[in-house]
Amino acid sequence: MPNSQIVTDSLPKHIAIIMDGNGRWAKSQGKPRVFGHKKGVDAVRKTIRAAAKLHIPAITLFAFSSENWRRPEEEVGVLMELFITVLSSEVKKLHKNNLKLQVIGDTTRFNDKLQKKISEAEQLTAGNTGTVINIAANYGGKWDIVQATQKLANLVENGELRSSDITEDMLGRFVTMSDLPDVDLMIRTSGECRISNFMLWQMAYAEMYFTEQYWPEFDEDSFAEAITWYVNRERRFGCTGEQVKALMEAD
Repeated sequence: MPNSQIVTDSLPKHIAIIMDGNGRWAKSQGKPRVFGHKKGVDAVRKTIRAAAKLHIPAITLFAFSSENWRRPEEEVGVLMELFITVLSSEVKKLHKNNLKLQVIGDTTRFNDKLQKKISEAEQLTAGNTGTVINIAANYGGKWDIVQATQKLANLVENGELRSSDITEDMLGRFVTMSDLPDVDLMIRTSGECRISNFMLWQMAYAEMYFTEQYWPEFDEDSFAEAITWYVNRERRFGCTGEQVKALMEAD
């Protein structure tokens, strides 16, 4: 049986999660979609808590994709208000627990109130050294690569760089989260098996874990199952869910 140190060394350094199924879960409960989004916040709390207990360096949650603007206006409005509420209520807890919050994506489309909340939350937690919590909001993987390419193009236009000098590593320094490890494990809930334009560059070599659970049902046990699956794929020595849970409780 592997010892706890081997399991710890085998844990993913960066986990990305597509939090899918809020609306379908709400419908199964006979509730409006908005109810599912609010319930999904509880799953976010549990997931962040579990990642912090395992000392995962970074976790990225896909909160709002650039495609989400196509949803009904009322639902988009509720999502934005929920985002503001959660930022206001949760950021002090994150700060108290030494967690660092970052919002990645094109936030210029958000209203001034939300942009201000994002800025305040990032500034408050900027110096923290625990798990980095990335919230992908109005984010798309293609957008990320395009904005990185534009930055390099500006350097070429200004004569600071030749196009022939551009390398993968150079482009990688301009995509979001370039200061963090690439994604090792991607988790998607609700049974959908696609990456939906999420972190295309950063997930180039990620293991992909798909679960039938809807996001509001996802909890610490679910997270431990995904971690166990990852460790066993990477090391193939039979790590158990109990060992991963024991690591959480040992903190």
